[in-house]
Amino acid sequence: MARLRRVLTALCIAALCLGAAACGKENDESIQGVGTPGEAFREGLAEEMNGLTYNVFITRQLNTRIPPDSAFYRGPDPGKKDTLYGVFVQVCNEGKKAEEAVKPDKFVIKDAQENEFRPLTLPRDNVFAYKARPVNPKECIPLAGSVAQQNSAAGALLVYKIPIDNLEYRPLELEIEGGFDVRRRAPDKLRYELDF
Repeated sequence: MARLRRVLTALCIAALCLGAAACGKENDESIQGVGTPGEAFREGLAEEMNGLTYNVFITRQLNTRIPPDSAFYRGPDPGKKDTLYGVFVQVCNEGKKAEEAVKPDKFVIKDAQENEFRPLTLPRDNVFAYKARPVNPKECIPLAGSVAQQNSAAGALLVYKIPIDNLEYRPLELEIEGGFDVRRRAPDKLRYELDF
């Protein structure tokens, strides 16, 4: 009986240790988010990277034949095999010093087949376009009160041309590459799963 009690006690302790370890991992930032292979963040969640907070507000296909999409993008029609996809992001600095925002080409959409799509270059006069710049404390991209901030998506726009066939390779994820993490010897990254 004493031996059975010792075995049961040992099993209970082992189960408690495993449970505590699992709980620790669930809340550990290394499981999700910056520079990890864990699950991607959901749209609408603000996540910090290198002093700036990034938020993907909304993502959707654009139809440039109707407003407001005709104002968002004034480039060539994507054709029958491709679609235009808009990603509306906000980048804010809650810190005490100006921080450099990630350049547009560091916002990469990847499908489940590891195909990569970079944003199209939008004209400088496009008031909705995401433009990287130093972000001062308590400031955001897009600026408060700007046309981009006041539109229904409330974010700065990145536009991607994606083959329609690739929309089947879900989930699509937006990967935002920031600075370089010397400790891990890899770029800092945030990943968001995109809604369709």
